[in-house]
Amino acid sequence: MHSNLRLAGILSCALLIAVAQARGQQPDRSAGSGDTPDVAGPLATDLSPELTPGAVAKAMRKVGDWELAHSREQFSQDWTFAALYRGLLAAGDTLHDQRYKDAMVATGTQFDWKPGSRETVADDQAVSYLYLALYRQSHDPKMLGPTKSEFDRLLALPDVCTEGCPAGHDQNTPTWWWCDALFMAPPVWAQLAGITGNRAYLDHLDKQWWATSALLYDPNEHLYSRDASFLNKHQANGKKIFWSRGNGWVIAGLALVLEQMPMNYPNRPKYAAQFREMAERLRSIQGDDGLWRPGLLDPNAYPLPEVSGSAFYVYAMAWGIRQGLLDRATFLPAVKKGWAGLLAHVYADGRLGSIQPIGAAPDQYKPQTSYVFGVGAFLMAGSEISELIEHKH
Repeated sequence: MHSNLRLAGILSCALLIAVAQARGQQPDRSAGSGDTPDVAGPLATDLSPELTPGAVAKAMRKVGDWELAHSREQFSQDWTFAALYRGLLAAGDTLHDQRYKDAMVATGTQFDWKPGSRETVADDQAVSYLYLALYRQSHDPKMLGPTKSEFDRLLALPDVCTEGCPAGHDQNTPTWWWCDALFMAPPVWAQLAGITGNRAYLDHLDKQWWATSALLYDPNEHLYSRDASFLNKHQANGKKIFWSRGNGWVIAGLALVLEQMPMNYPNRPKYAAQFREMAERLRSIQGDDGLWRPGLLDPNAYPLPEVSGSAFYVYAMAWGIRQGLLDRATFLPAVKKGWAGLLAHVYADGRLGSIQPIGAAPDQYKPQTSYVFGVGAFLMAGSEISELIEHKH
C-alpha cells in the first residue's frame, strides 16, 4: 500500500510540475557570483597537466588567487558561494596558505555563523558546511551553535517540502525535490552527525536522500534528472535530459557524505553502490577533451564543455580512487584526462572559463563565462588529486 502511494506521489509530482521553480527561472539572488566579460584575454600557457604536486598546486593557486581577489567583496550565504567556500577550504589545506583559511573564518564571522534565512531549503543550509569544517579545526562553539540549533528544529518538521517547493507540489514531494540539493544539504547533516555523534542527523539525511533518489535517479542510465519536471523531457537526439552540473552536484555530494558516514552505518553500501554506478556511467561518456557537455547524453547539441560539472566529476573520481571505491587502473586515466581538460579553460590571469551560468538545464554560454561554484569544484578537484598523488602507493 505504501509503495503504491509513493508511486502515485511521484507520478503526481512529475505531472504537476509544469514549470519548476528552478534557480534559473527565479530572480537572480546571486549578484557577484559570476560574469561574462566582453574580452576574455589569452588562455594560460604556464600550466602543466602533469599530475605532480607542484604542477597541480600552481594551477590551484592561479585560479584560487584570482577568484579570491575578484569575489571576496561579494561573499554571501548563497549556495553559489557555499560551493566556492568548500573549494577554498580544500585549497587552503592543500596549498598550506593561511590566506584562504583567514578569508573563510572572516566570512563565517561576517554572517555570525548562521545558515541562510530559509530554514528548510537546502540551498540555504549549504553555507553551514564551511562553519562545521572550521569548527572541527578550532572547536569554537560559536561556529557550531546556530547550525545545530536550526537543524535540531528541522528534525521535528515533516519529511516533505514545506518551503521553496515546486509548482504543483503535494504531500509526497520530497524536501530535497531537485538533484542539486544533494550537494547543498546532505554533507552538512553528515558533518553534524560526525561532530555530535548523534545518529538522528544521519538518519534524517538517509531518509531524505533515498526519497529524492526514488523520484529522480534513473536506474538504467545511472544518472539523476534535475527535478520531476525533467523526467519525460528529451534532447534533440531523443535521449533523456541529464544536466551535467546537476549530476556533478550529486556525485560530489555522495563523496562528501560517504567521507563522513561511519563504515558500519546500515545503508552505507547503498551510497557506495550509487557512487560507483554514477562514476562508471560518467566515465563511459567522457569527452575526447576530457570534459563533459551540458547535456550529458547529447554532447553534439552544445559546442562548449561545461567546466563546473566536469570539475565535480574529476573530484569525485579522484576521491573514489583514493578511498578504494573505484579501480585505479580504470579511473586514473579519466582523472588525468579530465584535469588536463579543465586546465585548458584557465585564462592567463587565473580566470576559469566555460562555466554554465546559474540555471537548471543544459544551455548555451560563452567560453569566458565564469561562476564561483565552478571555481569551487575546480579547487576541490585539484585538492583531491593532490591527495591522490601524495598517497599513490
